[in-house]
Amino acid sequence: MTFVSDLEPKSLWRHFDQILTIPRGSKEEDRIRAYVVAQAEEVGLPFQVDGTGNVVVSKPATAGYEDRPVTILQSHLDMVNEKNSDVDHDFDKDPIQPREDGEYLTASGTTLGSDNGIGVAAMLAIMEADDLTHGPLELLFTIDEETGLTGAANLDPEMLRGRRLINLDSEEEGSLCVGCAGGADSEISLPISKSSAPEGSVALKVELKGLKGGHSGIDIHLQRGNATQLLARALWAVGQETPFHLASLEGGNKHNAVPREASAVVVLDAQSRAAFEEAVTGRLEAICEEFRPAEPGAQFSISQVDVPEEVWDHESTGKVMALVVALPHGVISMSYDIPGLVETSTNLATVKAQNGTVAIGLSSRSSVASALEALRQRIRSAASLAGARVEEGDGYPGWKPDLQSELLQVVRQVHEREIGTDPKIEAIHAGLECGLIGEMIPGMDMISFGPQIEFPHSPDERVKIASVDRFYKLLAATLEELATAS
Repeated sequence: MTFVSDLEPKSLWRHFDQILTIPRGSKEEDRIRAYVVAQAEEVGLPFQVDGTGNVVVSKPATAGYEDRPVTILQSHLDMVNEKNSDVDHDFDKDPIQPREDGEYLTASGTTLGSDNGIGVAAMLAIMEADDLTHGPLELLFTIDEETGLTGAANLDPEMLRGRRLINLDSEEEGSLCVGCAGGADSEISLPISKSSAPEGSVALKVELKGLKGGHSGIDIHLQRGNATQLLARALWAVGQETPFHLASLEGGNKHNAVPREASAVVVLDAQSRAAFEEAVTGRLEAICEEFRPAEPGAQFSISQVDVPEEVWDHESTGKVMALVVALPHGVISMSYDIPGLVETSTNLATVKAQNGTVAIGLSSRSSVASALEALRQRIRSAASLAGARVEEGDGYPGWKPDLQSELLQVVRQVHEREIGTDPKIEAIHAGLECGLIGEMIPGMDMISFGPQIEFPHSPDERVKIASVDRFYKLLAATLEELATAS
């Protein structure tokens, strides 16, 4: 155990400290699920695991409140595995290394997993607590939220009796979330043709790194740079004057994380090397300066590498760069109804060459179904012009706000009493499992809140330590109010 176990509230932080040691990337939740089940068995609570791998633990009411309606608490078990390229860390076996940074808890060069590990830890603390007042509880731990919400999408609704749900996956203290965007992914496959590297060629690796990245929903409005698209932009412009072949272009790892790093291997005539390096340096310096306010750590490098046996022909090189530059990325439109809310956006998330094609992944979001479809149509159109094929997932629904929600009124009153402030009522641009659960179980009254978590899905992820204590007190007080006021 680490210093994390000594933070307050100890019951929550002790579990989070243990969670830091458990690998739990998306679709790899077996070990964290086993930990949840073991904790339920330790305190003698019944549990169910559905065919997808979601877990529901049932906790009886405090004596005297057995007749109260069931309340569901919900968090997801998986985390986004992201690290800086110079950090030696194996997410399949190495524990996350926490460190204190002023009033925040963060990790050493990797994601922390406070999204949604703090919510999971809070539910585990509630599970074992014997000094809280509450009605009957169902503790729902879902899987694979971060790669498409597939756990919630395939949840067995028969495991749940409750019709009011508190989701613990929000990340802005002082806010109560009552709605979220829907989203869908697009996968582009562009065939490439290869040829032998020309005689007298030199190979250069061009890298752009040091960008902040971040959550493609929550952070998209910050207008940070997309490393892959910016690198392609520079190379495409230089290629108009100094022709070259690409041997690789790669950037991004996760569909819901803005790419922080990108690299390309360029093969060109050795006589053109000086002109190419000068032109690329000028373009990338201008781009770094353009994004300096949002990306002060952006940096690039050009280094010589071995000439590969094969390169992409000129047509393929041009098509790939032009498509990556042309595809939409970032905020597309803001909401007309809710000031400051991003309505529609897309993340040009991943680019990688494999099996004779370049695969490009995009993740799009919108709170308006027609706007989401229009954005996906735009992506299809750009891909069609390049001669690429597009596969589209079904996506997931948004969560329409209900400002008359009984649960909202209760939590708002408790927040004012316990925290001393009137909370902000908001919808978010990120996806939450509430949309899927609400669609699956009509009549579900839902709300979401959490501690202050910043820069999720990036190695800069951090959680404000004091906010976790306030979050847990708000949760406990809400459960008591729901029991005693019903």
